[in-house]
Amino acid sequence: MSQLDAFAAISDPHRRYLLEELRREPRTVGELARGLPVSRPAVSQHLKVLLDCGLVSVESKGTRRIYAISNAGFLKLNLWVDQFWSD
Repeated sequence: MSQLDAFAAISDPHRRYLLEELRREPRTVGELARGLPVSRPAVSQHLKVLLDCGLVSVESKGTRRIYAISNAGFLKLNLWVDQFWSD
């Protein structure tokens, strides 16, 4: 998935939920999976889509992978949407 697919990525309600949770604070897959009716592997797959389109970032700390919102990814979305607002 490329940067241009960010809108397709956020069309999924599970991914929007993950983004809303990550907006509050960085979290692990296990922490995020507790709030969804899907398996941890499914949450990991959703996070991979968000990671691939640049909306989230990941940092390894020991055996844990901590996911967070990527401000740069959302800046690109904002710049694209902003072009449609009149001056």
